[in-house]
Amino acid sequence: MHDVETIVKQRRSANKFLKDVEISEKELTEMFSLTKFAPSAFNLQHTHYVAVTDKDKMNMLYEAAFKQYKVLTASAVIVVLGDLDAYKHVAAMNEGLLNLGVISQQEYDQIVSSTTDFYLNRGESFRHEDAVRNASLSAMQFMLIAKEKGWDTCPMIGYDPDKVRSALNVPDHLVPVMMLTIGKEDTSSQRPRGYRKPVHEFVTFQSF
Repeated sequence: MHDVETIVKQRRSANKFLKDVEISEKELTEMFSLTKFAPSAFNLQHTHYVAVTDKDKMNMLYEAAFKQYKVLTASAVIVVLGDLDAYKHVAAMNEGLLNLGVISQQEYDQIVSSTTDFYLNRGESFRHEDAVRNASLSAMQFMLIAKEKGWDTCPMIGYDPDKVRSALNVPDHLVPVMMLTIGKEDTSSQRPRGYRKPVHEFVTFQSF
Protein backbone atom coordinates (compact mmCIF):
# COMPACT_ATOMS: atom_id res chain seq x y z
CA MET A 1 0.00 0.00 0.00
CA HIS A 2 1.38 3.36 -1.07
CA ASP A 3 0.49 6.71 0.41
CA VAL A 4 -1.49 9.14 -1.75
CA GLU A 5 1.44 11.50 -2.31
CA THR A 6 3.60 8.69 -3.67
CA ILE A 7 0.87 7.45 -6.01
CA VAL A 8 0.15 10.93 -7.34
CA LYS A 9 3.82 11.61 -8.01
CA GLN A 10 4.50 8.21 -9.59
CA ARG A 11 1.47 8.20 -11.87
CA ARG A 12 2.31 9.43 -15.33
CA SER A 13 0.97 8.86 -18.81
CA ALA A 14 2.59 5.78 -20.30
CA ASN A 15 3.11 6.05 -24.06
CA LYS A 16 4.63 2.61 -24.49
CA PHE A 17 3.80 -0.68 -22.78
CA LEU A 18 5.57 -4.00 -22.43
CA LYS A 19 4.08 -6.39 -24.97
CA ASP A 20 2.07 -9.50 -24.13
CA VAL A 21 1.36 -8.58 -20.51
CA GLU A 22 -2.12 -9.85 -19.69
CA ILE A 23 -4.55 -8.31 -17.25
CA SER A 24 -7.45 -10.36 -15.94
CA GLU A 25 -11.09 -9.38 -15.63
CA LYS A 26 -10.70 -10.13 -11.92
CA GLU A 27 -7.96 -7.51 -11.57
CA LEU A 28 -9.95 -4.96 -13.53
CA THR A 29 -13.07 -5.70 -11.49
CA GLU A 30 -11.13 -5.07 -8.27
CA MET A 31 -10.06 -1.67 -9.60
CA PHE A 32 -13.57 -0.78 -10.73
CA SER A 33 -14.94 -1.82 -7.33
CA LEU A 34 -12.92 1.07 -5.86
CA THR A 35 -13.51 3.42 -8.77
CA LYS A 36 -17.23 3.39 -8.01
CA PHE A 37 -16.57 5.57 -4.95
CA ALA A 38 -15.61 8.54 -7.15
CA PRO A 39 -17.81 11.60 -6.66
CA SER A 40 -20.65 12.30 -9.07
CA ALA A 41 -23.30 15.00 -9.23
CA PHE A 42 -26.36 14.00 -7.20
CA ASN A 43 -24.73 10.56 -6.87
CA LEU A 44 -26.04 9.73 -10.35
CA GLN A 45 -22.84 7.83 -11.21
CA HIS A 46 -22.80 8.94 -14.83
CA THR A 47 -19.83 6.79 -15.87
CA HIS A 48 -19.89 3.56 -17.84
CA TYR A 49 -16.70 1.70 -18.74
CA VAL A 50 -16.05 -0.74 -21.55
CA ALA A 51 -12.95 -2.75 -20.66
CA VAL A 52 -11.52 -4.42 -23.75
CA THR A 53 -8.92 -7.21 -23.63
CA ASP A 54 -10.03 -9.09 -26.76
CA LYS A 55 -7.25 -8.65 -29.32
CA ASP A 56 -9.56 -8.28 -32.31
CA LYS A 57 -11.53 -5.51 -30.62
CA MET A 58 -8.31 -3.90 -29.40
CA ASN A 59 -7.13 -3.83 -33.01
CA MET A 60 -10.37 -2.07 -33.98
CA LEU A 61 -9.72 0.50 -31.26
CA TYR A 62 -6.12 0.81 -32.49
CA GLU A 63 -7.51 1.81 -35.89
CA ALA A 64 -10.03 4.17 -34.26
CA ALA A 65 -7.16 5.80 -32.34
CA PHE A 66 -5.23 6.58 -35.52
CA LYS A 67 -2.88 3.64 -34.96
CA GLN A 68 -1.27 4.90 -31.79
CA TYR A 69 1.33 2.37 -30.66
CA LYS A 70 0.29 2.44 -27.01
CA VAL A 71 -3.09 0.96 -27.95
CA LEU A 72 -1.39 -1.92 -29.74
CA THR A 73 0.85 -2.82 -26.80
CA ALA A 74 -1.55 -2.19 -23.90
CA SER A 75 -2.86 -5.01 -21.74
CA ALA A 76 -6.35 -3.55 -22.08
CA VAL A 77 -8.08 -0.56 -23.57
CA ILE A 78 -10.78 1.01 -21.45
CA VAL A 79 -13.33 3.28 -23.07
CA VAL A 80 -14.80 5.81 -20.66
CA LEU A 81 -18.38 6.79 -21.41
CA GLY A 82 -20.66 9.41 -19.88
CA ASP A 83 -24.39 8.83 -19.55
CA LEU A 84 -26.52 11.64 -20.98
CA ASP A 85 -29.57 10.07 -19.32
CA ALA A 86 -28.10 9.58 -15.86
CA TYR A 87 -30.69 11.90 -14.34
CA LYS A 88 -33.44 9.49 -15.42
CA HIS A 89 -32.16 7.00 -12.85
CA VAL A 90 -32.39 9.33 -9.86
CA ALA A 91 -35.39 7.45 -8.43
CA ALA A 92 -33.65 4.08 -8.56
CA MET A 93 -30.43 5.54 -7.12
CA ASN A 94 -32.28 6.79 -4.03
CA GLU A 95 -34.66 3.91 -3.38
CA GLY A 96 -32.19 2.28 -1.02
CA LEU A 97 -32.09 5.34 1.23
CA LEU A 98 -35.89 5.48 1.19
CA ASN A 99 -36.28 1.79 2.03
CA LEU A 100 -33.76 2.06 4.86
CA GLY A 101 -35.62 5.03 6.32
CA VAL A 102 -32.68 7.37 5.86
CA ILE A 103 -34.93 9.72 3.91
CA SER A 104 -38.70 10.11 4.07
CA GLN A 105 -41.10 9.66 1.17
CA GLN A 106 -41.42 13.44 0.99
CA GLU A 107 -37.63 13.88 0.82
CA TYR A 108 -37.40 11.12 -1.79
CA ASP A 109 -40.05 12.72 -3.99
CA GLN A 110 -38.31 16.09 -3.65
CA ILE A 111 -34.92 14.65 -4.63
CA VAL A 112 -36.39 12.95 -7.68
CA SER A 113 -38.35 16.02 -8.77
CA SER A 114 -35.63 18.61 -8.19
CA THR A 115 -32.86 16.54 -9.78
CA THR A 116 -34.95 15.77 -12.85
CA ASP A 117 -35.90 19.42 -13.25
CA PHE A 118 -32.27 20.47 -12.76
CA TYR A 119 -31.16 18.50 -15.83
CA LEU A 120 -34.20 19.08 -18.00
CA ASN A 121 -34.18 22.84 -17.45
CA ARG A 122 -30.51 23.19 -18.36
CA GLY A 123 -30.86 21.46 -21.69
CA GLU A 124 -29.00 18.99 -23.84
CA SER A 125 -25.65 20.78 -23.94
CA PHE A 126 -25.47 20.89 -20.15
CA ARG A 127 -26.30 17.18 -19.90
CA HIS A 128 -23.45 16.49 -22.31
CA GLU A 129 -21.04 18.66 -20.32
CA ASP A 130 -22.04 17.01 -17.08
CA ALA A 131 -21.67 13.51 -18.50
CA VAL A 132 -18.11 14.40 -19.55
CA ARG A 133 -17.35 16.15 -16.27
CA ASN A 134 -18.47 13.28 -14.07
CA ALA A 135 -16.92 10.57 -16.22
CA SER A 136 -13.61 12.47 -16.12
CA LEU A 137 -13.66 12.52 -12.31
CA SER A 138 -14.25 8.78 -12.28
CA ALA A 139 -11.53 8.11 -14.86
CA MET A 140 -8.96 10.02 -12.81
CA GLN A 141 -9.83 7.93 -9.78
CA PHE A 142 -9.44 4.76 -11.85
CA MET A 143 -5.96 5.83 -13.00
CA LEU A 144 -4.79 6.46 -9.44
CA ILE A 145 -6.20 3.13 -8.28
CA ALA A 146 -4.51 1.37 -11.19
CA LYS A 147 -1.18 2.92 -10.25
CA GLU A 148 -1.58 1.80 -6.65
CA LYS A 149 -2.17 -1.73 -7.98
CA GLY A 150 1.02 -1.60 -10.02
CA TRP A 151 -0.45 -0.77 -13.42
CA ASP A 152 0.34 2.16 -15.70
CA THR A 153 -2.22 4.09 -17.73
CA CYS A 154 -2.59 6.78 -20.33
CA PRO A 155 -5.71 8.89 -20.91
CA MET A 156 -6.38 9.53 -24.59
CA ILE A 157 -8.54 11.93 -26.57
CA GLY A 158 -6.95 11.14 -29.94
CA TYR A 159 -9.52 8.83 -31.49
CA ASP A 160 -12.51 8.84 -33.81
CA PRO A 161 -15.59 8.62 -31.53
CA ASP A 162 -17.80 7.29 -34.33
CA LYS A 163 -15.40 4.41 -34.97
CA VAL A 164 -15.29 3.68 -31.23
CA ARG A 165 -19.08 3.64 -31.15
CA SER A 166 -19.19 1.28 -34.09
CA ALA A 167 -16.51 -1.06 -32.74
CA LEU A 168 -18.22 -1.45 -29.37
CA ASN A 169 -21.88 -0.94 -30.32
CA VAL A 170 -22.11 1.99 -27.90
CA PRO A 171 -25.73 3.07 -27.24
CA ASP A 172 -26.71 6.60 -28.26
CA HIS A 173 -27.25 7.82 -24.69
CA LEU A 174 -23.60 7.15 -23.82
CA VAL A 175 -20.97 9.62 -25.04
CA PRO A 176 -17.29 8.66 -25.46
CA VAL A 177 -15.28 10.81 -23.03
CA MET A 178 -11.81 9.32 -23.34
CA MET A 179 -9.91 6.11 -23.87
CA LEU A 180 -7.55 4.73 -21.25
CA THR A 181 -4.76 2.33 -22.09
CA ILE A 182 -3.52 0.19 -19.23
CA GLY A 183 -0.52 -2.11 -18.91
CA LYS A 184 3.03 -2.26 -17.63
CA GLU A 185 5.01 0.70 -18.93
CA ASP A 186 8.06 0.05 -21.08
CA THR A 187 10.44 2.54 -19.48
CA SER A 188 13.38 1.85 -21.82
CA SER A 189 12.87 5.16 -23.62
CA GLN A 190 10.89 7.04 -20.97
CA ARG A 191 11.32 10.80 -21.09
CA PRO A 192 11.62 12.97 -17.99
CA ARG A 193 8.29 14.24 -16.71
CA GLY A 194 7.08 17.34 -18.51
CA TYR A 195 7.22 20.80 -16.97
CA ARG A 196 4.70 21.49 -14.24
CA LYS A 197 3.73 25.05 -13.38
CA PRO A 198 4.55 26.29 -9.88
CA VAL A 199 1.47 26.69 -7.69
CA HIS A 200 1.39 30.47 -7.90
CA GLU A 201 0.91 30.27 -11.68
CA PHE A 202 -2.27 28.23 -11.57
CA VAL A 203 -3.81 29.03 -8.20
CA THR A 204 -5.50 32.31 -7.25
CA PHE A 205 -6.71 32.74 -3.71
CA GLN A 206 -9.95 34.58 -2.97
CA SER A 207 -10.51 36.32 -6.34
CA PHE A 208 -8.89 37.61 -9.52
